[in-house]
Order: sequence, then structure tokens, then C-alpha cells
Amino acid sequence: MTPDASRPADGGHSHGSPSDLDILAGLWEEARFARLPWDAPSELRDLVEDIDNPKRVYAIHKASRRHNFQLLVQRFTVQLREGCGSEYCSTPTCFTCRKRLAGRAPIRRYNTTSSRTLATYLASQDNPESGLCPGLRSPKALPAALNSLVLLPNQKSPLRDDSSSSPSPKGRAPAGRGALAKGNVSGLQSNPVRTRNGSLNGSDGGALRGKPRSGSSSGEEHRDHAQKPGFSVTESAVSTDYRSFAANVFGTVAFKMLEWLTPAAIEQMSRKAQVFQTEADSGGRSLTTKDLRATQDDGSLSPRQKSGHASSGHLVETNGNPNEASAPVDPKEDRQQREALPVSRSGSQRRNSNAKVRTSSTTKQPKRQLSIDPFAPEALADEPFSGLLKSPRANGGVTDRNVRGIKTTSSTLSRPISQLSSAGFFDDVTLEKMPPLKPVDFKPKVGRAQLDGARSSESASPKDMAAASGVTSERSCSHSSNQSGNVDSDSDDDNVYPQTISKLNADIVDFICDVIQEDGTAEKHMLEPPSITKFHNKYSNRGKPLRRRSKAGPTSSAKLKLEWKLFMEQTFFYVLSDPQLALRSFSMKGQLYDSQTLWYCMLRMTRVAPSLVFHSLWMAAGSLFAPPKSLQSLRSPTAKLFPQHEDALSNSEAGRLMSICLHALVAAAPLVTDSRQLQDISRIRSHGLSLAGSGSVAQQPAELCLQYEDAFTDELALRLARRLFTAITTRCYYDDITESNFQTVSEYNTEEQDIMVPLFSQLDFLNMDAVYILNFSFSDRTLHEARVPILLLDWARAVMLNDWNGSPEVSGDGPIGGALALIKAMYEKRQDLLLGDAQFRSEYFADRLDTMQMPVAWMSHVSTRRKLHLLDFPYIFNPATLVSYFRAINFSRMSRAFEEATSLQERIDAIAVRSNLSTHHRDVLAEQLKAAASKYLILDIKRESVLQDVFNQLWRREERELQRPLKVHLGEQMGEEGFDSGGVQQEFFRIAIAEALNPDYGAFTVDERTRMTWFVPGSMEPEWKFELIGMLVSLAVYNGLTLPVTLPKALYRKLLGEPVTELHHIADGWPDLANGLTQLLEWDEKDGLVEDVFARTYEFSVSVFGEHITREMKPQATNFSERDEWPQFPQMAWQSASQPPLQEGNPAEAPLVTNANRNAYVSDYIRYLTGVSVEPQFEAFQRGFRACLHVRSLKLLTPAILQSIVEGVQEIDIGELRRHTRYVGWDAGHRTIKDFWSIVKRYDDEMKRKLLEFVTASDRVPVGGVKNMMFIIQKNGCEDGRNGRLPTSYTCYGTLLLPEYRDKEMLRDRLAMALENAQGFGFA
Repeated sequence: MTPDASRPADGGHSHGSPSDLDILAGLWEEARFARLPWDAPSELRDLVEDIDNPKRVYAIHKASRRHNFQLLVQRFTVQLREGCGSEYCSTPTCFTCRKRLAGRAPIRRYNTTSSRTLATYLASQDNPESGLCPGLRSPKALPAALNSLVLLPNQKSPLRDDSSSSPSPKGRAPAGRGALAKGNVSGLQSNPVRTRNGSLNGSDGGALRGKPRSGSSSGEEHRDHAQKPGFSVTESAVSTDYRSFAANVFGTVAFKMLEWLTPAAIEQMSRKAQVFQTEADSGGRSLTTKDLRATQDDGSLSPRQKSGHASSGHLVETNGNPNEASAPVDPKEDRQQREALPVSRSGSQRRNSNAKVRTSSTTKQPKRQLSIDPFAPEALADEPFSGLLKSPRANGGVTDRNVRGIKTTSSTLSRPISQLSSAGFFDDVTLEKMPPLKPVDFKPKVGRAQLDGARSSESASPKDMAAASGVTSERSCSHSSNQSGNVDSDSDDDNVYPQTISKLNADIVDFICDVIQEDGTAEKHMLEPPSITKFHNKYSNRGKPLRRRSKAGPTSSAKLKLEWKLFMEQTFFYVLSDPQLALRSFSMKGQLYDSQTLWYCMLRMTRVAPSLVFHSLWMAAGSLFAPPKSLQSLRSPTAKLFPQHEDALSNSEAGRLMSICLHALVAAAPLVTDSRQLQDISRIRSHGLSLAGSGSVAQQPAELCLQYEDAFTDELALRLARRLFTAITTRCYYDDITESNFQTVSEYNTEEQDIMVPLFSQLDFLNMDAVYILNFSFSDRTLHEARVPILLLDWARAVMLNDWNGSPEVSGDGPIGGALALIKAMYEKRQDLLLGDAQFRSEYFADRLDTMQMPVAWMSHVSTRRKLHLLDFPYIFNPATLVSYFRAINFSRMSRAFEEATSLQERIDAIAVRSNLSTHHRDVLAEQLKAAASKYLILDIKRESVLQDVFNQLWRREERELQRPLKVHLGEQMGEEGFDSGGVQQEFFRIAIAEALNPDYGAFTVDERTRMTWFVPGSMEPEWKFELIGMLVSLAVYNGLTLPVTLPKALYRKLLGEPVTELHHIADGWPDLANGLTQLLEWDEKDGLVEDVFARTYEFSVSVFGEHITREMKPQATNFSERDEWPQFPQMAWQSASQPPLQEGNPAEAPLVTNANRNAYVSDYIRYLTGVSVEPQFEAFQRGFRACLHVRSLKLLTPAILQSIVEGVQEIDIGELRRHTRYVGWDAGHRTIKDFWSIVKRYDDEMKRKLLEFVTASDRVPVGGVKNMMFIIQKNGCEDGRNGRLPTSYTCYGTLLLPEYRDKEMLRDRLAMALENAQGFGFA
């Protein structure tokens, strides 16, 4: 977007340049000052303060942004059409660079419309100066858009008022061409253009800016008739393609004025007016740009032209008479005017920073005076820590009742203020004719103490209030016609300052928004609902609601409505753009309002002036990038790279400011009264969709989906979100630098480490210390608890989708990096935020990333602060996608190992052939290189000794051998014939793992209720057996096979390196124990003491071989050497002789569990159960589990996903299985097929697992469901007799060979007999 700070044309520093002072001084003179309306409640007057800083005045800020945007468009236009002229230019949009890259090939130069289109787009981007060519110089040629302007003489007729006279047909602009209306010599004026809030610019300007004639005896307002210029400015007819979108949008007057209103263009149009004066007086013909040949380069007139031109140097014309003095502009004519274009100096003249301000000698009304003396710099949001230009007030915005004169130093303005201020920067500023120049002596401005009298009471009339405040102009207060009486205008309105409320709160926000909505002056926007009414109840201890002193409604004057609108805009801008004022407004006792109150305030304001609110908060968010004082105070060389700022925010203040801004973004979303709708729309948008089509994941009304699309694509809201997310990474970087420079952790304030701590503290809806301001219903608060976290995720996702370039590698210090950091922090606190894992997923990325190459490339990617990878945040992908990435990594490693072995075998064969080795030497060479050259990992297993053969053949295998494709020969010594395409492997693992986990061996124990398998504490089995069992599980996972095991989630958490500390971590494996510990924690001692009711001692006990082994639990040690060790049984005979029995170490007495230590007891018990008691066995199992799997690939998985990969899905849905079954030789409607599914549907879980194992060799559904499994029913002849064939299967291919039986009963019997007696392999 356009920059907020004025930037000189040469790209230098903004503050302090003469042009910036010129702009601010001119805008201060012409800006419409917002003042507290007369009917405001008395409670607001105590909070009103004057503004003496021009950059804090919203009208000046908005006008300066418009001016900067015009300059940017001009520079980009020159860059696109002319270039910089440097032979080494590398800017892609520069014409010089394009010409250099094209070489001798012809290159087409952009026309005026195309260049204007591209320049407007480039100037509208974030940080547009980065797109400017460094070697770009000031334009030498005039803007091409001026070539179409034509000056036409007006008809010679007596001067009439605008209300009764009709414009001359000759002077009227052609309809539909956006032609310019009548203008004066110092500029142009356009037809009224409707603004964002729906009002017509210039429609009320004359009435509000006009002043009653002084000395009026009757009290009736008289208007000074403006002198009409003798010409009109229109646009020459240009042939355009009506089918061209660019020509019909960017070729309009509104966009051409971006070039017409630049200083160089205004100066050239002033020259045209001077030339036209002479030509019009002589011939009355129209003037085009060709007539400019008579002008000189410095802007002076030729001798022929000077003879007919006024000696004052500018055109002063009344009804064609150049000798008559200029009169004030008629207010009615003023209402029709839109933009004021001044006569600027020639660009070739050097600015004189010491030149005095010149103003019109005929002007009788004093202008606003602006001191150019340097003041102490003040922090702003757009330039948070730069020096600011201030007006004559010295106390920096604090109301000062004392009179303070202005230093009578020379002005630094380089050109007259009237030239600067009439450039069309304001929507309601009248056009001024250039007066003759003369020096101005600065006079002290009347102080507020001199203007203010005694404060009037609430019953005072508007006239009395205006008199009491020393303000008699219409700018000081508004009044209705039946109340005001006759108030004479004078020049005191130019000696007052703009006013604003210094602090907002919920009551003031409600009052101001109600006033704006009642007046109908709210900004027109796309947010839903368009207006908000109060839906909260006030607490009993709060005061009365604020009320206007006059009854608002349709009868309210337009002047009063406009003054309320201006005051609202100024207040919102003044408070929200200043970080300290924003924090003070929505905080109480150093703590933010509760989340719902803050959201409600933002909701009200964004429905009244969303653009202003988002832009002001965007400015305030600029202070987040200033290094905190803790970093500035460091003496390290790194800290010296950052500038020193006195008003830097701490992390606590920055976090609270960020929370305010994020609540504004949440308030932009449409109001939804159902949390399920919020989740459904979030799921739709996670796929990158705006509307939910047929068959999508969720169905919601199209209107609601489009309302969400409007909110999340709002440009200003997206710009604010980008800045906030970028600030997150910046503050984290500051914290890392600060922390790294402290010698000890105790020196560093850990509370200041995370900028998002205040946000999550505010979103903790169970926080009893929150500052609750407004009273909402229970249903509203419940809905709000779900609303804020979901919408925060949606905003993070919206920024990512909008800025993502399609690459899995993203910038870590930009908006996407900040969005990912927010998602990560919310994922870690998802239980407190009531969020599920599914709400973090973004299917949009998975649908557009390569399933095979991307995860393989991630394995070698090294993430840095500046470069991140999307797979570093696996929770944004769904489980099925993560499993496919995990298997793609394993397949890639398997393929690499296979190719390496194949290549080595080819080289061995080549060496043997070339070297003419004998057969014996070849055999010796092949035997020595067998492990390296073997393409497969081949296991020969006998059914009678499966586990022994597995241990013997896996022991001491190299890692590269384990990574090769697996081939299993099972039972071939007994004559079994099986082609291993997966079925034999599945059968092998089913038998091997069942035998390895057999409780009879004393290595594992199985819970009788849950069938969960766990390690035996202090097992007598050696650790190498646990390592081989882990290797067996790893081999199955590596080859994509599931195992018929049931392991607790605590084991999978430990395998992935996640802690096991909560009761829900052990609930599936030890449900009775978890329930007992839960009761212990929730016990209320009103019903009895904990030690009396539960009678537990602070110790951990297990039963091994009928003996109880008990140890008193100790707190977790910080040092590895001091950790607790559970006693182990001796594994060798010589060890048992010297080691005493384990039960002798049982403590004689242990302390009881009381109310004071029950929380620690539960934590220690979980730690001893899942860690200390089985630590040697688990570490050995973990080493074997990581033998085949890469450690980094495991980071893609969660405990639940890893469990589904190892165990599969134990629940079998027959209906889903039937939908994904394929048939060979059968028809889905055949009688036998219907009977088959009718029989299978009535099977219990045990029979369902047997059927699945009979067909696929596994009784578990693979992860992802039956759609990822092959299940085929093939016809295998007809059987009519009782001794017919049984059903058989090809487990390698997941095929069931089903004969056609004569009836349903025979099918039931034969199928049950086959399932109960299935074992072994053979070929049918």
C-alpha cells in the first residue's frame, strides 16, 4: 500500500526535508479540523484534548498519503515508459532493463493507459519503494496524460449564481467521458466522485467551509459570488477500445488525475492557463498542448504573451476581465468542487529552505499558522521512532492552558502554502486562486486559555457553548438552525486546534458507534452484518450510558452529522494508531479487557469505519518492530546494529498490542451463532475453497461462505495480518539475541520470552483474574470461546494461502513464517484453546505438493530462521497424507539401497569377467561381497522355530541390508509353496510378533481387560532380545505391513520423544489405574482427609514372579547421573550369587499421600510406571525400532498415526468393505454375493478379523481405511454336493476364491469351516 510517511522524490530520508515541511504546513492550513460537536455528553469533554502534531491529524494524514501515492504513480510511470538510462539496470519493471534484455530485438513501449495501470498496481503494493529503480531520475518530460487536456473559452455572459445559472454547453464536459468541470486558473476541478462512505466529495464543502459575510446587520448569511474564470478545461476525444478492461477502468478521469495532480503536471497546467489568457483575449479559440511552444523553459511567457497577461504573474480574472481583483469563492460553487490544483514552481528551480511563507495580499482572513521550529521527536506507528513535525504546541499533545507564543523564526517553506494546500488533497477543500506573493510575519497564536471561558452547563445553548469556548466558527461545534440563533463568523476558527478523545473504552465506543449508525454516516463496506447494536448487559457497578444532548434522527442537520463523522474518524485514528493510547484504552490496571469485551469493541468499530480501524492498527503495529529496551541495553556488537528508541515496547506491551490487533481481525468475520458452522466453514477454507461444492467436506450456505470470503480478502485487513505475523518472527529474533547474551538463565526474565503469552493468557477463558467489562450471556461466551481460536487459525491460513508461491520452502521471517509460528503455538496449547487436531489442517497445500519428491527433499533440507519447510509443521497435513509422505521416504531409502546393491553386483560381474578369475575365486569374491551386493533382505523361516530363526538372521545385520526390500521364505522346508508378494510377509510377521510378545517368556505382560502389551519391570530377559523385537517391528513398518499387536499410546509417545505426564496418556493401557488416580486428584477433603480415605503411600510397587518389589518414589533428577534406577534381575548365574534378593530393598515405611503432595504423587507415579521401572527394556526396544526408520521421518507422525501404522485399524466396517470390493466372474447383484454379505454382516468382531486375515493375511485394516486395501472376490466354479470345495484365497493379491454354492446354508457352513482351519500356503 502507499507509505504513510512522506518520502522525498529522491528516495532519501523522509523527515526533515523541505518538501515534507511544505506539505505538512500547507495541509495544516487547509485541513478541516475535527472538533467535539456541541451536543456531545459532558462526560466526553473531560477526555477531549487538542492535537498540535500535524501527523496526528487524520485529515492531514489521509491527504499526505494521497499525495505520496500520486508521486509514486508518477515515478513508476516514468520507470515503465522511459527507464533510468543506466546500462547496468536490473529492475524488471524498468524500461531500460527491458531494453537491455531484449538486445536488438524490437521492444514495445507501454502506452499511457498501460503504464498507468501498471504504475497504479505497483504503487499499491506493500513497501512499493522496493520496486523503484535505484537509478531512476526525475522525469524530464511532462506526463503524457496532459496531452489530452483542452482549454475552451466560456460564453461571455453576466455573472450569475450557480443555483440559477446553467453551465454553458460549450463549457460542459462530454457525458460519459468523465470530463472536468469548470476550473479556475490555479487548478482543475472534477465532477463529484463518490467516496467509500457513499458521500459525494465536495457536495457539502461549500456550506461547511463558507463563512458568513462579516458586518451583516440582518443576521442572514450572504455569499460572496466567486468570479468565474474565462475558460473551461475538458478532455479531447480519444479513440478507445470499449472492449478493453484497462482502458475503461484506468483510462477514466479518476485515474488520470493521479498524473494530473502531481506537482509537475499542476505547474504545466498553470502555464497553459497563462498562455490561454493571452490567446483567449485575442482570439477566443481553444488551446492545446501545441500552443505551449510559445512558453519558455522556465515557465515565463514570451514577449507576445506578456503583452496580454497580468503583471502579477498569475491569472486574476472576473468574467473575462483580467484587471479585476479576485473575489472569494462562492460557497455554492465550492460545493461542486472536488480537487484543487495549485500552481507549482518549476521543477528546475532549486528549493530554498529559508524562503518565507507568502500569502495573498488581498486575503482578509488570517490563515492557520504552523511553527516550523524543531520539537522533540514523537513516536508514531507508521514512523514509530522518527522525529515529527509539530505545530505551535510545545507539550506534545497534552492540553496546556497557558498561552505560548510562537517563535518568530523564518519559515523553512520553499513555496507558498496556498500552492501546496490546494492540490486536491482534501475531499472538501475549495479551489483557491493564486494570490500575489508577499512575506508573512508569524504572529503568536491565541492560546487555549485565552479562548476558553467558564465551562458551560449541559443546558447551555450551542451559541453559549461556542462563546464560552472562545470559538464562534462552524468548525468548533455544530448546531441546528432552530437552536443556534445568529452566530457571527470571525477568524478565530483558524486559531483553534483539532480535537480528539484521548482514551477509548467500551462505553465510548458504544456511544460513538451508535451516533454514527443513527446518523447514517458509517462507511459502506462488505463486512457482515453491516451494523451492530448492543447485545450485552452492563454490570450494576457501571455508570449510566452516554447520551447525546440533542435527539438524533432524520431531522439532524447535515452539518452536525458530518462533524460527528469527522470527530469519530479523528478519535479512532488518534487512539488506535498510537500503541500506548491503544493499550491504555483497552486495559485496566495493566491488564487487557477480557477477550469478548475487546472483540465486541472491535466489532462495533469495524462496522462503522473498517478501513480506518484496520489502517490505524496497522500503523500502531509498526512499533512491534522496534527492538525492546532489554536488547538496546546489551553491550554486544549485535545489539549495536539496532537503533536506540526510548519508546520501545516490552514483550508484554507488544503482546497486548498484538492481541488487540488480532481481535480486530477476528471481528472482521461474519457473526455466526453456531460453533459447528464455524468449524465447517473453516474446513471449507482449509481446502482453499470459497464455496462448498457437491461432495465437499462440509455444506454451508453460499451466502455465508461469500461473506467469509469478503472478510478474509479485505486488503486492509490482510495487510494488518501480514504485519502482525511478520512482527511475531521479528520479536522472537530479538528474544533469541537477548537470551544468548545473558550468561545464566536466571539473569534473563523468562516472562518476556514469548510475545504470544499475553494473547494466550487472554484466551484462557478459565482465567479468574481476567478484567471483565461487559456482561454477556452464557451462550454468547460459550460461542466466543470457540470463535476466537478458529478465526485466528483462519487468518493465519488466509495469509499463507494468499502469499504462498507453491514451493514447500517458505520464508521464515515473513508473514508465512509468522503465521506458522502462531499455528505452532496454538497447536501446543490446543487443549486449553478447545481445538482439535483436525482444525489445524490445510488440505490446500497437500493437494498441490508432490507426494514422492517433496518429502524426500525435506529429509536433506536444513531449516533456518529465514528458510522453513512446510513439513516442519506436520500438523497442517491430514494423517493419510503424512502416512503417504512417511512411506515415500521409506520407499526412497529402499530404492536407493536396492540400486546401490545392483550397481555393486554389476561391477563385481564386470571385474570377474575382465580379470579371468577362476570359479573358486569368483565364489570367494561373491561370498565376501554377499552382504554388500545382495539386492534383497531374504529371511528363511521354519514354522516350528520362527522366533529363533528371526533372531539368528537379523542379529548383526548391517543398516544397508535392513533397508533393502524384504523377501520371506516361510515353511518352504516343509513343502509349502508361496510367492511372496506381501501375503507371506504378513503371515510371517503375524506369527513372529505373537510369539515374541508371549507373556510366558517373561519379557512382556498383557492386560487381561484391555489386551494391552507392556514391558515387564526388571525382566530377566537380556536387552538384546528387546532390541531384536524392536527391529522386527521396525522392519514391518519399513515395509508397510501392520502387526496384530495392541500397545498403549504411552509407548508410541515415548518412541516419538514426547513426554508421558498426563493421566489421559495412560488411560488406554491402564484404565483402572487412571480412574483411581483421577479420583485421588478430584477428592474433596470436606468428605474426609486424603490420607484417611485412600491410605496410599508415596511409593511405586510391582509384582514379579509372585514377589512385590517396592521403592519410594523420588522427584525427577536434573542430572543424568542422579536419575533413579529400578532394580533388575540378574541375567547371569554368577551375578545372582552376589546380588541380594530384590525384595530386600523394599522400604520399611514410606510417607503417606496427602492433599499437599497428591499432585506430585500422580506425576511421579506416571513417570515410574512408564519410565523408571522399564527404562532399560524400553531403550533397547527403541534402538531396534530405529534400525530401519530414519529419526527425522518419525517427526512427521503423531502417536495416534504411528499406532495406526503399526497396528492398523482394528474396527472393521463391513459396509465400507463392501463398497470397495471388486468382483471377478461375479456380479454385485448375484444371489451368492448377496448371501455372502448377508452372512458376513452378522459376524462378530472375531469372525470379521478372521475373514480379513484369511483374504489379506492381516486382521487389521491399514491406515487410511479399506480403500487402501485390496479385497477381491473371484468366482471359483460351482459346488452342488455336500463334499464340495471350501473357499480359498490368494493372500498375496487379496483375492477370495468363492465357489457358487446351491444355497445360503451351504455357503455359511463352507465359509466358517475355511476361516476356522486356515493355515499354510500353496498354489490352487
